Amino acid sequence: MATPVEGLEDAHLPGLFDSADRTSLLGQKQYGRTVKLSLVFAVVAAATGIFSWKVGATGIDFAAIGTAAALVAILLLEVTVNSSRPEDRWYDGRALAESAKSLAWRFSVGALPFPMGEDEAKAEQRFVDQVSRLLEDAPTTAIPPSDRPVITERMSAIRASDLATRKAVYLESRIADQQRWYSGKAAFNGKRAGQYRVALVVIELLGIGAALAKAFGYVSLDLAGVVAAVIAAGTAWMNLKQFSTLARAYSFAAAELTIARARLERVEDEATWSAEVADSEEAVSREHTMWRASRSRASS
Repeated sequence: MATPVEGLEDAHLPGLFDSADRTSLLGQKQYGRTVKLSLVFAVVAAATGIFSWKVGATGIDFAAIGTAAALVAILLLEVTVNSSRPEDRWYDGRALAESAKSLAWRFSVGALPFPMGEDEAKAEQRFVDQVSRLLEDAPTTAIPPSDRPVITERMSAIRASDLATRKAVYLESRIADQQRWYSGKAAFNGKRAGQYRVALVVIELLGIGAALAKAFGYVSLDLAGVVAAVIAAGTAWMNLKQFSTLARAYSFAAAELTIARARLERVEDEATWSAEVADSEEAVSREHTMWRASRSRASS
């Protein structure tokens, strides 16, 4: 009885994936935090701008100073983002990581351009060359070093197994795993889109109430201006996160992988398997290409 082979997890992917993945996650965290702070300071500037707060006989309006401080904070955050470009590390790192991951899966299960039946030394050299080419063609985003090898032990173990084992590993650890991820993300983003739409409608109603309250003399402060700033911040955050767009894209990707899985399950020979896996990896790559394009438009 053959020894079961475990799946190819992220911890068993090449060092290039590890480096690019860490770069992308750090860039995403920094970019999201900076944008969020900018939107918060914009609301603070609007809030402090609706009233006056003078202490003692100095005549200095501390509320106006608060507004100026909030605007200075926004300016500094903009300068930081423009100089460090964390969104570039996020997008470029993710694209590089996913390309390395796809190559690793192709090699591990014997897909084109690393089919089974040829000299293994040549296949390994071709894989190393393609990983090297990925790094050479990648944008100039700096990535940290990794101590993982280019070909890990788990990759070699999967490749050394028979077709039935490689097929089972790929269907569960790659296709099914991606399907679960896409489905989960589609549900999450769809839910978030609905929640934000409802929240914005409620805030808009509050803004209308605040404007009418000032019009009829119930309040003297321009609360509607603050509400407008909150609405603008919420809309900007929704445009950044792209909940509705991603929900549709992830749903489509999950459906596409369902079709790919049906085709893969019917494969019984190495040549067909090699080609079908390559087609499946192309489908995954298309989704990541569309994701990167949509993110680039959102941040421009």
